[in-house]
Amino acid sequence: MADSGYFISVTQSALWVLGLACIPILVPALITGLVVGFIQAATSINEATLAFVIKLIVIGVCLAIFGASIMGLFVDFTREIYDRIPDVVR
Repeated sequence: MADSGYFISVTQSALWVLGLACIPILVPALITGLVVGFIQAATSINEATLAFVIKLIVIGVCLAIFGASIMGLFVDFTREIYDRIPDVVR
């Protein structure tokens, strides 16, 4: 049976990969939401779907741009976990 340090390191790696995968999507969505919110406040346009549609478009573009690198992060992490399986079983 493996020691608890192994599982803690796997958990830390998983959280790190999750953070790296979320940043390219969440930061542009946050910035877009702030800009659209400022524009809506300045022009007194109170349409909720306007902000939603613009953020949806930005997230789609970000996924198209960064999707391959995010998937690469997940694939590398999964391979690393699968490579460690024999060490855990011993």
